[in-house]
Amino acid sequence: MTSHPAAEPSAHEGFVPDAPIRCRDFRIGAIGAGFIMADVHLAAYREAGFPVVAIASRTPAKAAQVAQRHEIPTVHETPEALISDPQVQIVDIAYPPDQQPALIRLALAQPHVKGVLAQKPLALDLETARALAEEAQRAGKPLSVNQNMRFDQSMRVLKQLLDRGELGAPVLASIEMRAIPHWQEFLKDYGRLTLANMGVHHLDVLRFLFGEPEDIYTAARPDPRTGFAHEDGICCSTLRFRSGLLALSLEDVWTGPHGDGFDAGIFIKWRVEGTEGVAEGTIGWPDYPDGSPSTLRYSSRLTTGGQWREPRWTTRWFPQAFAGVMEQLQWALSSGKPPLLDVADNVKTMALVEAGYRSLQQKRAVPLSEFGI
Repeated sequence: MTSHPAAEPSAHEGFVPDAPIRCRDFRIGAIGAGFIMADVHLAAYREAGFPVVAIASRTPAKAAQVAQRHEIPTVHETPEALISDPQVQIVDIAYPPDQQPALIRLALAQPHVKGVLAQKPLALDLETARALAEEAQRAGKPLSVNQNMRFDQSMRVLKQLLDRGELGAPVLASIEMRAIPHWQEFLKDYGRLTLANMGVHHLDVLRFLFGEPEDIYTAARPDPRTGFAHEDGICCSTLRFRSGLLALSLEDVWTGPHGDGFDAGIFIKWRVEGTEGVAEGTIGWPDYPDGSPSTLRYSSRLTTGGQWREPRWTTRWFPQAFAGVMEQLQWALSSGKPPLLDVADNVKTMALVEAGYRSLQQKRAVPLSEFGI
């Protein structure tokens, strides 16, 4: 029997750091056999008990290796063959964003495919993202986008604190990343780099926590510590909200110097200050594969007497939070309700990224109203 790890009880009753699993009924076909699929998606699905029935990638031999590792019964020669497999009900795509839209469209056209989980960024541009949202709506099938930071345990508990009002009205928020992600080689060929492929996590989670910003100002520079041409290596974005909240997102994704025994102090940390309290924490994945949980501590005039409390859990963003991503699509298919990570919502995140690039190019704060948001 598969073991499903559970979070330890938090220090404050009622926090739910991991999404409950309400449905495991729909059979999954996995497209992609790189790190994010092999080490994260499939590891989380196996722990959670989701049925993965087939896999395909650009390299069939690599797909076969991953299938053996995760006990997946069917290996297809191509992604298109997997999508045509009648046993596949959910198509889970971890593929380059320039090639992903064609696979999404093919999946939406198959009668046996009930839903699609796409990787972020959904596409290379906002126009394509909007077109995919419209096509999914016409097909009557949920298209969900893997904005997995929303299921990081510290982000979920922070959202619960905000919804309860324990911090009062949010005043200032920040996410500071000084860590090196698992960059894919294909990103070197795109004109857009950090904001579209890493900043999208932070911009999306700020929307998740606080709603729609009014405008964004983004500054960026190339990073001299990397070896290929790019524009947006290091990014810093300021978001303003109608409430007056300011939110800052900093992505330093070649932090350091690093390597060769150099201790660069790699981290991702965040902080939210409100009128009645403060919360701060860290994101646990930069030490992968050793792995540690994300952290959160908070202090509230309303509920802790101004003293710090630190809820704890044993699960991690990589891989356990990805079970929540798949579960929200499984539950959408079971309940008939839109998924939490619905493509219509993700279009707003794509618009925020697009506004960030316009700000970078035009050196001004860009209102989201320019993109119909």
